[in-house]
This record gives sequence, C-alpha cells and structure tokens, in this order.
Amino acid sequence: MKVDLDLLAKLERLSNLTIADEKREQVVSQLSEILEYVENLKELDTSELESYFSTLTGGTPIRVDIPKSSKEISQSILSNAPQAEDDFFIVPAIIE
Repeated sequence: MKVDLDLLAKLERLSNLTIADEKREQVVSQLSEILEYVENLKELDTSELESYFSTLTGGTPIRVDIPKSSKEISQSILSNAPQAEDDFFIVPAIIE
C-alpha cells in the first residue's frame, strides 16, 4: 500500500484529526516506514509457533476483581460533570 497525500487526507477525515501542512510530508514518510516494517513481518515463519505465547510461566496471573463502592467517590466524580442525575452522567442522545 502506498501512502500519499490523498490517503493522508482520507485518514484525517476518518480519524477526525488535522495535520498541519508543514508536517504532512513527514507524516506520509513515517506512515510509509511503518507499513514497510509490517510488510517485513509477513516474511517471518510462524508455522512452528503456538497460537498463544506468554513470557510468564502458567500464563497471566488472574486477580480477584473486587469493586470498591463508596458514595463519596461517585459524588466526587459526578460533581465534575455538566449534568448528572441519580449517580449517572446525563449526555446528549447520539442515536435518534
């Protein structure tokens, strides 16, 4: 895939980002280098590798997830919200 200014403009629209005009050529160059690196990864022979891999013996340790419930925490968080009601944020509807 070739990265050019047209593709960069499309990526800007999709990501809702704006790249300064003086940075456009630099970003195109950086994105091209990233894609070249990913293409190099395709050359690796991974047929002998397991479908999972971990540097930890026995996998990732799992801890008990115990939620902390405190009225002061939720009140502190909601005090920063423009609108809140009954321990919930009130936000504009985005789907009608």
